[in-house]
Amino acid sequence: MTQPSAPQGGGPAGDVLTLVAPLSGVIVPLEQVPDPAFAQKLAGDGISIDPMSARLLAPCDGRVLQVHRAGHALTLEAAGLEIIIHIGLDTVDLKGDGFTPRVKAGDVVRTGDALIDFDADLVARRARSLLTQVVVTNMDRVADIRPRAGRVTAGRDALMEVVVHAPAGSPSVAAASQGATVESRPIVITADTGLHARPAATLAAAARKFTADVRLVKDGREANVRSVVSIMALEVMGGDSVTLVARGVDAAEAVAALTRTLTTDLAGPHEAAPAAATAATAATATAPVAPARPPAADGVLRGVSASPGVAVGQVFQLKHDDLVLDERAADPNQERRALDAAIASAHLQLEALQTRLAAEADTDKAAIFAAHQELLEDPEILDRAAADIRGGASAAYAWRQAYTGQAERLLALRNQLLAARATDMRDVGRRVLHLLVGRDDSAREVPEGSIVVAEDLAPSDAASLDRSRVRGFCTTMGSATSHVAILARGLGIPAVAGIDPRVLDLAPGTRVVLDGDAGTLKPAPSAEEEAAITARRAADEERRATELAAAGQPATTRDAHRVEVVANIGDVEEARRVPGVGGEGVGLLRTEFVFMERRTAPDEDEQTRIYEAIARALGPDRILVIRTLDVGGDKPLPYMPIGAEANPFLGERGIRLTLNRPDVFRAQVRAILRASSAGRVAMMFPMVATMAEWRAGKELVERERAALGVPAIPVGIMVETAAAALLAERFAREADFFSVGTNDLTQYTLAMDRTNPRLAPQVDALHPSVLHLIERTVSGAHAHGRWVGVCGALAGDLTAVPVLVGLGVDELSADVPIVPAVKARVRTLSLAECQETARLALGAQDGAEVRRIVEERHAQVQAPSHAQTNPGGTR
Repeated sequence: MTQPSAPQGGGPAGDVLTLVAPLSGVIVPLEQVPDPAFAQKLAGDGISIDPMSARLLAPCDGRVLQVHRAGHALTLEAAGLEIIIHIGLDTVDLKGDGFTPRVKAGDVVRTGDALIDFDADLVARRARSLLTQVVVTNMDRVADIRPRAGRVTAGRDALMEVVVHAPAGSPSVAAASQGATVESRPIVITADTGLHARPAATLAAAARKFTADVRLVKDGREANVRSVVSIMALEVMGGDSVTLVARGVDAAEAVAALTRTLTTDLAGPHEAAPAAATAATAATATAPVAPARPPAADGVLRGVSASPGVAVGQVFQLKHDDLVLDERAADPNQERRALDAAIASAHLQLEALQTRLAAEADTDKAAIFAAHQELLEDPEILDRAAADIRGGASAAYAWRQAYTGQAERLLALRNQLLAARATDMRDVGRRVLHLLVGRDDSAREVPEGSIVVAEDLAPSDAASLDRSRVRGFCTTMGSATSHVAILARGLGIPAVAGIDPRVLDLAPGTRVVLDGDAGTLKPAPSAEEEAAITARRAADEERRATELAAAGQPATTRDAHRVEVVANIGDVEEARRVPGVGGEGVGLLRTEFVFMERRTAPDEDEQTRIYEAIARALGPDRILVIRTLDVGGDKPLPYMPIGAEANPFLGERGIRLTLNRPDVFRAQVRAILRASSAGRVAMMFPMVATMAEWRAGKELVERERAALGVPAIPVGIMVETAAAALLAERFAREADFFSVGTNDLTQYTLAMDRTNPRLAPQVDALHPSVLHLIERTVSGAHAHGRWVGVCGALAGDLTAVPVLVGLGVDELSADVPIVPAVKARVRTLSLAECQETARLALGAQDGAEVRRIVEERHAQVQAPSHAQTNPGGTR
């Protein structure tokens, strides 16, 4: 359709910019998106799409302002408008897994150009929703938005029309003269979420070591570096540039030390996201006080998910008391001593909470109360309270005025991530206030089976409540990023934040259903609804508990055939989870994550440390298969330029790329070899298609192994091309093992780009042609005693497990959370039945027929069959 032109950077009032659908799917009003940040239009106004395609297209001509580092969102500039497109809900938590940006900041795009490809199946499994939001953020430039309705086709149908205002003139902000003794160079903040509470506390603590008055300056605004609240109020985000200005005898030392703190101690693990991206992430994850909305027809009150899970219980209204009886006092010195004593006692209480949480939960949660201790020392709060006491106020009144004033300042901030810290400020302040007035702060008596409802549930409340009696939390304030949400998730308690304030009108004892997954609370559920939810939760919990309890047992079929079940991982944190879910090792370490989201390639020593840490996390008995760098195609690296290719999936990628970058390849091979002393390490090359590629890679490995003087380790190949599968027997004479990457093998076998939304339904890894290649690989490998694993998505598909077992696959490598379910699935099978299933699958006409065969044959546990041993390769 024709898009009316609008000048880049704005035009006269009344210009209309037509945004074309970036995805095929069904239009959903923004108000219906189950995330208050979008539904309440906190980020801006626009529309949502329930997608039926998996390639995000440019909705208009424009320029890419930024692409979020997690790959799930980007911002375009067109006709003076800033347009955020956000794929899914809570998809930032995937950390880029499943997303492949096709553009970068600064690129000029035309309507219909590819922006982001995403794995719809993976994202749908692991994110809260696939709903994709198209939002105009600078609404001061918008006169009107005219959304369309119904179904749309990507790149063709109009999504909405935006009537653009002429840009309003805005005077430039003059930089105030600081009169500084010492001023730092500009410092770019690389901490992922900027200077929120904990990094602000670290910076403030470092500043207190010096007598100099130090200010943090951003865009002409300044903050007292000794004040945590002042720093947070400056709203410094990842990617922002700031300057330190110090006055005093030790100004130079202070600037040098605090520069190190900002650039080293507080630096994020990866390259910082642009500020706009970080702000967008914060907006999508946060829910401030929810305005009253018309209740849903079914009486459901809506908020945002803060901690997953479903609970049925009775309302317990938790109310906070900030009452001060005496506002004036006669002796300022006595009042100041009382305040100092209360603050000291609060410090002791917080230390006790830290100690208990460190023992019961983890250090991250204990660190919340360390940040609270820093807030107790905030000089701006202390100075204001001291001034009021000198003016005749009681200590309690002066303290309350000081901390509530700072909390209100935080709450008023535009950035909701920082505004959420107001709850922490009130929590700390209330602790001291109650000590001053002699109020008992011991744990409240909570009835059994309670859903705790409050305006703002402070972290200390969450930590002190009897968890055996509490089934869930529900607050009208707070957010999915608040500390109480972190605590709730760590304790496994469902929680909803930013919910409709009418929840505070519910009578204590009212029966409710709290759905932490959907972010809702439903009062007075019917007996049938309550029973259904209870049954669903019980069945899910029982199944997961049963699978997890048995996860340590081997995956052995009923006729004694052993299948190894291992995990696909990307970092050491995932590695630490593998033993707990019964993983027998790692079948795929995706080393590209070590190389991504940074300005330069990791050197040999850094890689060695990472691989060693992962091997040690697994322990000496679990295998760690490390895939060498697999980039190119849909995984570019900004510091490793790859020439533009008409067909990048058929171009320079995988081992083809690393063989052409011998310095990068050599450093990684040496790092893997050096790390092999830390565990059972193996190495495999991706995208091998020819014997020449295999031999060139293996020759480099042997050369570096000899130079290092380390023992040989198993070296294998990924089977991702038909060439490798068809020549498996020939490769098996030299390679130690095979791992089938079904994602790429499927697209190459069917000649269908797996990122093409029109082809997505047909790109089925259970297609008989793919199964024949897996069979050929297994046959060739077993002829020489080599083992075969499957590390593609098919290994985690419970429908596919009987087919893969029947084809003779020795190892299944799935995502970490799926490992117990895969092992449980294997135990329900018999090898004899699986072999017959595989035979029928090889004769099917398409993947759909294969799935029908499996459903018919393996819906129920088969009767025991005669025992068989593993005919395949050995480990």
